[in-house]
Amino acid sequence: MAARSRTEPRRRFGLRARLLVGTIVVAACSIGVTAWVSAQSTTGSIEAEQGQNQAALARIYDRLAGYAATHSTWGGVDPVLRELGASTGMRLALTDEHRNRIAATFAEASTALPAKPSAVLNPLAVDATLASGSERIDRRAVGPFRLTSSERKKLRDKAERVAQCMRREGADAKVATTPHGRAYVRSAGVPTPRCSMVGSVDDSVIRETPYEEPIVAPVDLEPISELQPTERKALAELNGLVARCYQQRGLRPERVELTAIGQFRPANPSARRDDFTACLTAARTEQLQPYVAPPALLFVVPPAEPGILDSATLRIAGAAAAILVLTVAVSMLLARPVLRPLHSVIDATKRMRGGDRKARAEAPAKGEVAELATAFNELSEHLARVEQQRTDMVNDISHELRTPLSNIRGWLVAAQDGVAEVDRELIDSLLEETLVLQHLVDDLQDLAAADADELKLRLEEVDAAQVLTQVAGSTESRTPLTVETSGDLRLRADPVRLRQVVTNLVSNAIRHTPPTGQITMRGTRADDQVLIEVADTGKGIAPDHLPHVFDRFWRADPSRSRATGGRGLGLAITRKLVEAHGGTVTVDSTLGVGTTFTVRLPAGYEET
Repeated sequence: MAARSRTEPRRRFGLRARLLVGTIVVAACSIGVTAWVSAQSTTGSIEAEQGQNQAALARIYDRLAGYAATHSTWGGVDPVLRELGASTGMRLALTDEHRNRIAATFAEASTALPAKPSAVLNPLAVDATLASGSERIDRRAVGPFRLTSSERKKLRDKAERVAQCMRREGADAKVATTPHGRAYVRSAGVPTPRCSMVGSVDDSVIRETPYEEPIVAPVDLEPISELQPTERKALAELNGLVARCYQQRGLRPERVELTAIGQFRPANPSARRDDFTACLTAARTEQLQPYVAPPALLFVVPPAEPGILDSATLRIAGAAAAILVLTVAVSMLLARPVLRPLHSVIDATKRMRGGDRKARAEAPAKGEVAELATAFNELSEHLARVEQQRTDMVNDISHELRTPLSNIRGWLVAAQDGVAEVDRELIDSLLEETLVLQHLVDDLQDLAAADADELKLRLEEVDAAQVLTQVAGSTESRTPLTVETSGDLRLRADPVRLRQVVTNLVSNAIRHTPPTGQITMRGTRADDQVLIEVADTGKGIAPDHLPHVFDRFWRADPSRSRATGGRGLGLAITRKLVEAHGGTVTVDSTLGVGTTFTVRLPAGYEET
């Protein structure tokens, strides 16, 4: 017996040492290989998929923006949308600014639209992140500057004659056309005086000159740059709008010229660039408005089928499987007798890793394995509770933050676009929304402190009757509010927190009681407890809702509208504060009669 007792610790130590060394080696290899494979595969795949999606979105945006720039309505966009959906594999939807569907590549009920559009299609306000170039107005939006077929043919013939002459002289000349139909000559060669160069453009000059001014050489033929009747009429209208803009700014008007390649520039080279650009943009926007489609929202939904990440997922899964096999093999070699009792725990662990939050281990053996199984089951239950709480908390906080943040963003965008004026009323509205966010953050901090048992109370002798009177005097309510007290209501409590408890209950009663009702605050003494009641004659609470009134973010109104309730945290904070004082809070309610909240606090104070 003595020899066996001497060898047993040595055997246990050897097993533990082997398990420790083997686990460290396998864990190090697992972490290193998995991290490397995940980083290389996932990062590259995600970047590739994002790049493809962004390229597809840019292509879709450019095609639809071009349609909007050349059509006054979206009436015939369905074939274009179907073609883009088929070529990109994306599900597309186009709606107006109120999210009313214009066209889509899928049935309206089959796919819900995302909360945020992928892009806003407005040829008069181009999205710089999706469109090439820096111009605010799409170049394809030409409106009244679009030449007639006879004018186009006339200019095309002239440009072809100039290009042929230049090619005979050895220059690489090509005929190009502006979006509104004007033909001109592009050439990277040296201009020759033997050919009419009016209307031709050297590529290097385009990159260097601010207004893309064409090279003008001796004229042998009728000038290509001569404005056509359509252009002169539209340019006169545009100059009138530009002049009005300058007058509104209190400046001397500047005139606009149209170059041979369809670019707008000031007739006066010394004109201030900022003023000219601003007035030209405003005038062109007003002039083109009737010729382009109205703004629309573009929704791009990626395909539901597995995408480019499949290969990366398979590689990661393969690496994880290989590591798992290695781990099992090494563990069996090092501690084979221990593996059989651990099968139940391993199976439960795999189920839990697969998403089964109810996975539990069954290990009838006694000793350390049984303790491990019990610890695992407790951990699984705890994780399930924590995951559910986390999910609920994230959903609730997101819901509460969405409305004020959406309001703030909407007004700021409207102010940025000039739709809303930045006045005192707008600032007050934005301030009110930020106060809502601040109150929500304060409430969450109180709950977090209470959950962590870090809610600090400054206990002192407090008269609950005075607290009820102070709350009644400082509360603004259209509903009659009365106070009834009897007995010795002194207790040891934090006066600020106690007043917060009563204020939350009274505010809740006011929200759910009509002006014709009655709210009563009562304070009584029952043995060694102080009872505070807040009773109202409101609409009451349904019996199936009573167990949830102290839950965070819970409201009886299914729509969870702030107009019918607060942030849904007041009663949850109230319960935490009461429990921090060592008391309890309960609720009794009858539909159509009213509701009574009762707070029971230990007196903790004896008169001497």
